[in-house]
Amino acid sequence: MKTKLLFILVLTLSIGLTAFTLRDDSKTENISVEEKKPFIVVLDAGHGGHDSGNRGNGYFEKDIVLDVTLQVGKILEVLPDFKVIYTRKTDVFKTLYERGPIANEVDADIFVSIHCNAHHTQANGAETFVMGIDKSGKNLETAKKENEVIFLEENYEESYAGFDPNSPESLIGLTIMQEEYLDQSIMLAGLIQNNIVNNLKRKDRRVKQAPFWVLHSSYMPSVLVELGFLSHDTEGKYINSKKGRKEMAEQIANGILTYKKNLELATNDFQNPVITEQDVDEAIKVSEKKIYDAIDFKVQIAASGNKLETIPQNFKGLKGVERVKTGGLYKYYYGNTSDYNKIKILQTQAKEKGYTSCFIVAYKDGKKLNLAEVLKTEDK
Repeated sequence: MKTKLLFILVLTLSIGLTAFTLRDDSKTENISVEEKKPFIVVLDAGHGGHDSGNRGNGYFEKDIVLDVTLQVGKILEVLPDFKVIYTRKTDVFKTLYERGPIANEVDADIFVSIHCNAHHTQANGAETFVMGIDKSGKNLETAKKENEVIFLEENYEESYAGFDPNSPESLIGLTIMQEEYLDQSIMLAGLIQNNIVNNLKRKDRRVKQAPFWVLHSSYMPSVLVELGFLSHDTEGKYINSKKGRKEMAEQIANGILTYKKNLELATNDFQNPVITEQDVDEAIKVSEKKIYDAIDFKVQIAASGNKLETIPQNFKGLKGVERVKTGGLYKYYYGNTSDYNKIKILQTQAKEKGYTSCFIVAYKDGKKLNLAEVLKTEDK
């Protein structure tokens, strides 16, 4: 009953704050107050309670990810406009079924689930997942391992309506819910992944798609971070260390902060097409830049037989569009930079403008290169 009364009181006060009167003996002034919604981050520490997670090298995944998660939250909570909510703050068991809906109930802006990997070999490296099915199917095994936690839950048959973590058909069915947020999820995942790899010199296992139950039911951009492999002799020791946990938490928090800044830029760009390179530089300054020497990255936004003037009015407000004739076609590019992080941001801005099929291309000395080969070569 107290809870209901408190809710009514808060609601009444919230409504009352939108317009109230101040009296100063000599005059009455009407003041309008517009409350700004904070940027709500839901942090999910994987496993917990009787679900220890993986036990690579004798470590407890559940304890490591809880510590990292709480440190990420502690960093974000002191920043303006951030509100952090946790699916668990102690060593308790939370079902996969209830984690995503926690984010939905609070109308979260992003959902970040944190885990550690393990393997029977000395595999190592960090990887970050978004919801989906990769064409090769290689990532299904990671998803299966995380999804099999449901077998530790009571009445899991009823809660998951016949879902089988070992069935490819069940896994593919999970992907539909998150399709709307895929681009933003990839952007968030890329910023976190790049921070961990570039700033902490970890092996890059890249951003990948896989069908995780914990991601599928959230109605916002969602990612799952695998910090590394506890089963690897060196990496496991680092992740379990106080230093490693602190550094990992800082890079995840910085990735989230950069993502928020990028969204603000994209929103401002949509309302006002005048946006400068300095704005983009400012948005990513907290994230290590990923420079590819002598490579020019561009976003191809269109190809047409028509020769268009490269003015903002012809390209939905985008400035600095370049036109190149190739054969009988004119190709139109947005952006030109050797910083792969920056070109990903510019691609997101182009998609916000309506160029949903735009893609990144790479050039060297005026010659087009295979983008995947450029990224692969540079990572070696």
